[in-house]
Amino acid sequence: MTNRLYENEIFYVEKEESMIPWVKIFTQRPYKELSDCDPVTQKKLLEAMIATEEVMKAYYNPKKINIAMFGNYVPHLHIHIMARFEDDSHFPESMWGLKQREAHLFLPNFEDFAKILSEKLSKF
Repeated sequence: MTNRLYENEIFYVEKEESMIPWVKIFTQRPYKELSDCDPVTQKKLLEAMIATEEVMKAYYNPKKINIAMFGNYVPHLHIHIMARFEDDSHFPESMWGLKQREAHLFLPNFEDFAKILSEKLSKF
């Protein structure tokens, strides 16, 4: 079973298995760094990142959106986008930081979010 939510010729979006809404945007080509990408790919990735942030904000109304680019374990350019909530398990730490509490979030359906996101991404 794939966690792929959306795909075009430049990038694809995958769901990260987590208690919080969290997606990753990968380039189709195995670039290592953002600066390795051609200008069109850079532009489309940034547009997709902003669109994802906007949909997450509108759909989940989080306390904060976290965006990260690491790739230390997976040297394939990807962008993490996470909706964060004051009562999530790690807030205010990063999701890679120390767990702060047990969390029981009651959030809107992720599948509906994914559908809205896919519709928005397909427009550009």
